[in-house]
Amino acid sequence: MPLLDHLVELRKRLIYALLGFLLVFVGCFYFAKPIFSFLIHPAISDGYKVIVLDIFEFFFVTVKMSGFLALIIGFPLIATQIWAFVAPGLYRHEKAAFRPFLIATPFMFYAGCAIMYYLVLPYVINFMLALYTPPEIEKTLRASDYLERVLQLVFAFGFAFEVPVLLILLVRVGLVTTATLKAKRRWAIVIAFIVAAVLTPPDVVSQFALATPLLLFYEASIWIGAMIEKKRKQEEEAEESSPGTEAAKSSAEESSTS
Repeated sequence: MPLLDHLVELRKRLIYALLGFLLVFVGCFYFAKPIFSFLIHPAISDGYKVIVLDIFEFFFVTVKMSGFLALIIGFPLIATQIWAFVAPGLYRHEKAAFRPFLIATPFMFYAGCAIMYYLVLPYVINFMLALYTPPEIEKTLRASDYLERVLQLVFAFGFAFEVPVLLILLVRVGLVTTATLKAKRRWAIVIAFIVAAVLTPPDVVSQFALATPLLLFYEASIWIGAMIEKKRKQEEEAEESSPGTEAAKSSAEESSTS
């Protein structure tokens, strides 16, 4: 395709992705009250009260929450449009290699969000506030601050669960080897804690809760990557030892000699 046709196709895919984002945004904005009630449930169940201190605060909280959820919920549609733009330029075996990773990407992201909400968030709320808050102080949380912390943790854990998908994909296409991952293990530990410190609120519990799965996923990526490299090596050896390959090599040598 000429460059202009590629640009037209890219514009069409971006328009579809934007329309999907706006559609999900409107839906989240319309159902903002039950969604917000769902998000504050871990705090309320521990005896905390979520308050609003400004007349426009809940409106901006609703807009921020709807935009963030539109990115999360609409991510499969956006990824589908990206794939529809890239797929025509790939060979059949390349499409088959990328397809499992396209399926695993949203699944792992949603798994990270679910683990954060159902396991990590109640523990962080109960541990941090119960440990440092005197009993005389009323347990209240500002809506905007609470939502910002929750969305920050959602993004952080969703990102953490994408690490094995990215590393295994790099090993699968041959850009990274498991030997390199093993050699860079010390750097991976440092980077994991730096990422956890940047993406999570400034408390030790949240940082360790994010850094731990990052390191576990890094080790899992090395293990799965070793299996992929072993299978690739076996396939290459099978191709080299097949009769068709030997005949092709001999005929090529005869033609070059003649």
